[in-house]
Amino acid sequence: MHTSVIVVAILVLTALGYRLGRRRSVALVGGPRGTRNLHSLPSYYGFLTALWCALPALGVLGAWHLLDERVIVGAVLAELPPDMQHLPADQQGLLLNDVRNVVSGSLPAAEARPEVQSAAREWRRLQSLSNAAGASLALCLGLAGGALAWRRISPELRARNGVERVVEIALALCSMIAILTTIGIILSVLYEALNFFRVVPLTDFIFGTTWSPQMAMRADQVGSSGAFGAVPLFTGTLLISLIAMAIAVPIGLFSAICLAEYADRRLRAVIKPLLEVLAGIPTVVYGFFAALTVGPLLRSAGQFAGLEVASESALSAGFVMGIMIIPFVSSLADDMITAVPQSLRDGAYALGATRSETIRRVVLPAALPGIVGGVLLAVSRAIGETMIVVMAAGLAAKLTFNPLEAVTTVTVQIVTLLIGDNEFNSPKTLSAFALGLVLFVATLLLNIIALKIVRKYREQYE
Repeated sequence: MHTSVIVVAILVLTALGYRLGRRRSVALVGGPRGTRNLHSLPSYYGFLTALWCALPALGVLGAWHLLDERVIVGAVLAELPPDMQHLPADQQGLLLNDVRNVVSGSLPAAEARPEVQSAAREWRRLQSLSNAAGASLALCLGLAGGALAWRRISPELRARNGVERVVEIALALCSMIAILTTIGIILSVLYEALNFFRVVPLTDFIFGTTWSPQMAMRADQVGSSGAFGAVPLFTGTLLISLIAMAIAVPIGLFSAICLAEYADRRLRAVIKPLLEVLAGIPTVVYGFFAALTVGPLLRSAGQFAGLEVASESALSAGFVMGIMIIPFVSSLADDMITAVPQSLRDGAYALGATRSETIRRVVLPAALPGIVGGVLLAVSRAIGETMIVVMAAGLAAKLTFNPLEAVTTVTVQIVTLLIGDNEFNSPKTLSAFALGLVLFVATLLLNIIALKIVRKYREQYE
């Protein structure tokens, strides 16, 4: 029996349990007129019965499908000839992969070896038995749970409390999944970064000024030891981000002030959607715009002014990235400015302040926590951007603060390090995790600074 059919059967059983539970609660008090004698609404009794049908059945079905393949693999390996049961792990994995391909139909059985064909037949037999057993067990538990809940229904049963308790547990599990996922990401990146720092000293990575992670395949080749000084990557990331923020923050903040405080409703209804369209443009389009339009334009302007501007420069990437980030700053700042109570503005006007004075001394300080949050979100977007930098700033890791030269960023190097045929445990590959750890720490510090700013001004205005 296919898994989807089993799930549909469980859902039908759940719907039936809801109907029967609700009907029984109404029948126990003599009909709809007696529902006031129930502790909870009739629907809660139905939901409680449905939950007792669904949760045990779906839980057992999920656990069964997580474990059945391991049992099947062990049984199939036990049926193989003795000389094939003790193969090395890699050869055994290839053998099982062939068996899976035959079972799924990706590999015709006639083209497989006889022992693979025999193992595939055994796999199919065990799989059918496992599906039947899992379906039977899940449906039996669903029926048993629903029957037990149905029998426990009484006017005194606190059905609403039981349903709400299940919902609370489900919400707590969802929050735990998010927390555990974050912890898992941190630990995985930290583990691989520590493996990298066992090969390359932390001081060389943090303070080194040469980045050349190209590792040779043999020790006698030229460049067999790479250079992993990440300072050029940090300076390139910082330079492009500063250029982007120098463009995005003033334009985004001023546009938000204009839309929230000066523009009338009709003008706002036209300009705000047009401004937010920028956020929906794919970054690769911005990359093409930077590489084909902005880059040559800056190069021509530099030649006219007697400056040498590279075809791929930090200024080109930062300029286009700033345009891309404008909607993030503008939209959040506009929402925060609009959320400032009108009473604060009216009080300032009553004291004789002009509109500009009210905006500078009342509205903007009150909205500062939200504006800071929008700016930090824009900074995170700038630090994590990759495509624009690849197409407009290049891949050269240069230690320079000149915005007219080609630079690269941390995220671009992470992408280039993790593509291609490289050994996973080589320093070249592991350095990507070290760079990822640096990005995580930088983002964490930005969040800490933002929390301190928000806490300071919230104490003042709340």
